[in-house]
Order: sequence, then structure tokens, then C-alpha cells
Amino acid sequence: MDVIIGMLMASFAVYLAFRVNFRIRYDWNWEAIPQYLFRYDATARRWIPNILIQGLFTTLKLSLWATLFATLIGGIMGLFRVSGSFFKRMAGATYVQSIRNLPPLVLIFIFYYFASDQILPALGIPNLINDTEGNSLRIFSFFFAPPSLLAPFLSGMIALAVFEGSYITEIVRAGIQSIDHGQWEASCALGLNRWQQLRHVIFPQAVSRILPPLAGQFISTIKDSAIVSVVSIQELTFQGLELMAATYMTFEIWITITGMYLMMTLSCSLALSKIERRISIHTA
Repeated sequence: MDVIIGMLMASFAVYLAFRVNFRIRYDWNWEAIPQYLFRYDATARRWIPNILIQGLFTTLKLSLWATLFATLIGGIMGLFRVSGSFFKRMAGATYVQSIRNLPPLVLIFIFYYFASDQILPALGIPNLINDTEGNSLRIFSFFFAPPSLLAPFLSGMIALAVFEGSYITEIVRAGIQSIDHGQWEASCALGLNRWQQLRHVIFPQAVSRILPPLAGQFISTIKDSAIVSVVSIQELTFQGLELMAATYMTFEIWITITGMYLMMTLSCSLALSKIERRISIHTA
């Protein structure tokens, strides 16, 4: 079966190549792609990242920060989902059902217009950034985004965090509920309250079951981050759109971007496989 699937995929690739070369008569220009990855800066006398690599870095930063905040949201809401309080369980369930049944594009627009116009000014973030200068500003720009692009970056990050957090909530809930009920009973017999049971007995055991799917969710965040290109966040997909509009090199650009996304996700998948093997060895 694997051989048949491989042959079908190879045949499809050959068919596409035939259509592009002989029917569309596309003029390939692969020689131009490297200059959009790196360029030589005569002033600094070194090679520096160009538009596509800059977009790659922005995608990674956006995905990392979104995953961190999504893990915080998902951890809290996951604990709400298994809480003894009816109100907390309902709050967690409402969050999960509301966010998971909304299109992510709608969330992106909501947070883009609301966060940029209301939340960030209310928190005084624009004034804080304007007052920052020197090395502090360079460090902030390196880890987040330049001041001029900060508002869309933060709004996209928040939207992704809220969206991915709904899935992490269920990962945390499932991890906690997968622990044998006898562990709850044994810890209760020791005189521990519910918070102490979670903190000292249940959660340490659940972590080994939560980490692999949590790492997988990071891969999903990398892929989902492409949707924030609609609000002009200069991540990889947005940079590809801008470059395609300027050069008309449709196939070369999108094949390159596909390879860059695959590089990120496959690297994370390999790291995830190693993590799962180590966890299985320690828990065996």
C-alpha cells in the first residue's frame, strides 16, 4: 500500500511539472530566490537575513509567545474543567465551546481591532515602547517586533493564544482525568485538600501525559500562525504574498515557503518523537 501511495504521489508531481512547463509555459527563476533569503550588507560587511528569513523569524517568535500564553490560559482553564466548583467548570466549558466553535479568522479580526484600539492603549503599552530606547529597544524588537509593528504583532499573538488555549485546555483536562481515581482517594486519605492533591500527587503524574500533545499543539500553532497574515503581521506567509506581488515568481516563492514551513514542523516533530521516547522510558 505504501508503494502504491508513493507511486501515486510521484505521478501527481510529474503531472504538475508537465502542466507547469509545457501547458502554462512558466518561466522558472530559481536563481533569484537566494537573494530573498539572505543579502549582503555592505555597511556591516556581512550577510544578513532578508525578507523570507525575517518572516520565518517572525513566525517562530509569534508561535513561541502564542504557545506560552496559550499554555497559561489552557492550564488555568484545564484546572477549571476538573474543579469541584460548578461555576469554574461552567466557565471552563463555556470558554472551550465558544472558542472552538468560532472561525479563527473572526478571532483574528476581533482581537486586531479591539486589542489595537482599546486594550494596548489602556495598558499604556504604546507609551512604554515610545519611552524605551537604546539597547532595551533593540532587545524588545528582537524578541517581539519593531515598535511600528508591535500593535498587530501583539493582537495576533493574543488571538492565537486564546484560540490554541482552548485546545490546550482539553489536553490538560484529559491529562488530569487520565490519572487513576485511586490516586485521588489515596491522597485524600493522607489528609490533603483538593489543591494539595492536584499539586503534589495528580499533576506531577499528569505532566508526562500532557507534554507530548502540548508539543504537538506548538506545531499546530506554527501552521495556524499563517492566518494572521490577513492583518499585515509580517510573518512568513505575509512576506511571501508581498514578494509574489512584487516579482510574480508564484511557484518558486510558494515552493520555498512550503519547504520552510516543513523545515519548522518536521524539526518539531522529530524533537517531539525524542521527548515521547524519553518519557516512555522514564514511565515504563
